[in-house]
Amino acid sequence: MQAHWEHFSHEADMGVRGVGDSLAQAFEQAALAMTAIIADPARVQPAKPVSIRCECPDRELLLADWLNALVYEMACHNMLFSRFEVTIDNDSLSATAWGEAVDRVRHRPTVEVKGATYTALRVNQRDDGSWLAQCVVDV
Repeated sequence: MQAHWEHFSHEADMGVRGVGDSLAQAFEQAALAMTAIIADPARVQPAKPVSIRCECPDRELLLADWLNALVYEMACHNMLFSRFEVTIDNDSLSATAWGEAVDRVRHRPTVEVKGATYTALRVNQRDDGSWLAQCVVDV
């Protein structure tokens, strides 16, 4: 299994799904999928690190909190992210997201992600041992 991200259709909003060999890698891929809704992640330089910490008693809620923390950072600092390093320890997530300020010409942003929702929220280990982390984001 190769770690990857993908989108799935959900009415007017967009689903993000991350798949990885570990829970942390699936969270990283879900974040990359969220960036890809806005712009091509390959156009975003991982120039500036931003630290993020979240705590939730449930893995699914932790995913929503993680993605919403990224939405907050993108909105407050006018940034896009293209690289993520996540560590999950029980109920705690600590991460570094690397990105840069939005450049409308180079990044060509298409939509704004307003937040992660609890719709289709799922985090689980699959039969092949890989992890899946998904939810719908409001665009």
